[in-house]
Amino acid sequence: MPKKKVAVTIDTDLLTRLDRLVAQGRYPSRSSAVEEAVEYSLEKVELTRLARESAKLDPKFEQALADEGLAGDLSEWPEY
Repeated sequence: MPKKKVAVTIDTDLLTRLDRLVAQGRYPSRSSAVEEAVEYSLEKVELTRLARESAKLDPKFEQALADEGLAGDLSEWPEY
């Protein structure tokens, strides 16, 4: 996947902790550590949004939609 270079400003204490992890060999570079942290954070935000949106669904209505598809004759279903 192509990558782009960006500049960020990070708190000094946070950067010290990051550098310690790089020095310990947990990450090959600052960039890879920051990239992994951003990816983790985005996934967490996206999953939280999915859970929030899913909570808006009406389970009875969703079940009725699922059951509606099962009510027909199986011979009418397309072959896959």
